[in-house]
Amino acid sequence: MHSDDERKKLLNRLRRVTGQVDAVARMVEEDAECVDIVMQISAATGALSKVAQLLLTEHVKQCLHDAADNSNAADREAMLQDLIKLFEKYAQTK
Repeated sequence: MHSDDERKKLLNRLRRVTGQVDAVARMVEEDAECVDIVMQISAATGALSKVAQLLLTEHVKQCLHDAADNSNAADREAMLQDLIKLFEKYAQTK
């Protein structure tokens, strides 16, 4: 599904998020200022959101490609409904 280059980019972003979350834990352990901790959480949340956006973009592209190649209207409708459900679930996490 994903090329090796895309996979590497996603994994690098996820490693960065892991580092940010580890930093939050250290900050809590060290009793850092609340504002600083919240800012680090915000950065990690934004980075993780970007990973989700990249994954969703690639998934939509693949679904559209598959739908264009599929002559069965029922299959295309099922793909569309799956995409709608995915976006609904993603929107609930925001």
